[in-house]
Parts: sequence; C-alpha cells; structure tokens
Amino acid sequence: MARPAPAAPRPTAAAVLDDAVRTLAPDAGANPLVARIEAGQAPRSVFVTFALEQHQVITADRLSFQHLARRADGDPPVADFFDLLAQGETLALERLAGLADACGLTARDLADYLPRPGCQAYPSYAARLALGAEPTDVVIALTANFAAWGGCCATVEAAMRAHYDFPDAARAFFGFFAEPAPAVGERAHAAVQHGLDTGQARPAEAHRYGRLLQAYELMFWNSVAD
Repeated sequence: MARPAPAAPRPTAAAVLDDAVRTLAPDAGANPLVARIEAGQAPRSVFVTFALEQHQVITADRLSFQHLARRADGDPPVADFFDLLAQGETLALERLAGLADACGLTARDLADYLPRPGCQAYPSYAARLALGAEPTDVVIALTANFAAWGGCCATVEAAMRAHYDFPDAARAFFGFFAEPAPAVGERAHAAVQHGLDTGQARPAEAHRYGRLLQAYELMFWNSVAD
C-alpha cells in the first residue's frame, strides 16, 4: 500500500508577508514623479500639493486604522497592529506640519483646500477595506504597500536635501516613513501569524487588495504631478 503524501508545510507569517512584498512590488520606473523629484526636475510646487493632499490622506487613514482596530477587538494581535498604525498617523501629521510651514501653508489653507480625486482614491479604498475586508488580509496588503511607499519617501527625502534646499523640518515627514519601523514589522508578523493559525488569513484575497492599494498610491503621485 502506498504511503500517503506528507502534508504540505503550513505557511508562516514571514513567508506570506515576504511573498506579498515581492509579488506586489511596483515595476521599476512606474512612478515618474518620484523619478523627476530624484533628478531635481520636478517643480517645487509639487511639494505644496503633496502637503495639502497628505493632510487629507493622513486624517482619513487614521480613522480607517482606528476602525480596523475596533473590528479586530477579538483578535488582539491584529488590533495591536492597527492601533500602532493609527498612532503612527498622528506622528506623521505632526511631521507634515514642517513641510506645510516650509511651503508657506496656513491652517486656513489646509482647511479650505479642495482635494484632487485622484489623490484621495487611496484613502477612500482604505476606508472601504476598513468597513468590510478581513482585517488580517488588510495587514498583508498594507505591508506590501508600505514597502513601496517607504522606498518612495526615502528617494524624495534624499532629493529634497540634494536639490531643493528644504530645511530638516520639511524633510521630517519623508524621513519618518523612510526609516525602518521594526515595531510595525513585528506586529504585522504577529497579526498575520494569528490569522493563519485561526484560518482567518486569505493571502490570495490580500493580494487583490494590495494590487489596488499600489495602483491607488501611484494614482496619488500622478495626481500630485498634474
């Protein structure tokens, strides 16, 4: 009698997250605005638009992460991940103030600004995920997106120093996201491992979310450039 085939090894959180980051990584050269900023060829006005739009994005994303944390209340590792992200958005908003000040923006400018639809597609989709997606799958999708976003921010921060003569405070927002965030990585692994152990995680579905997040982020950059 033939022996039964051995059971396939269970996926680990590290493997699932590494696969998402690798599979969902944007193509090289997919972001023309960041390439222009890197070369010092983008007008300084793009930073004004960026600051105005990001003020809206951060405020919306913080609410989405807070809602995801509440939805994951029965799954502490997942809730902890989104709680940390919500706290991070508060810190990011504080750092964005340095860029807004350097661009001459006032509180009234931020309050009265009419956002561009293409720039706000990302937070709108994040809110949709917050309402109905499995939170663990959102962790996977966001982890892939954060890898791409962090790379863009590192490029922009270096270019601001080399080509645009912005003060340190104006670069702080980009530096915040460019720096490694081990606590976020640790909580992402814990959340996804919990999802795998409980059967809640669906990596294939998470990749669907992640592809759209990456596309909407690229739409953000392209719309800033318009």
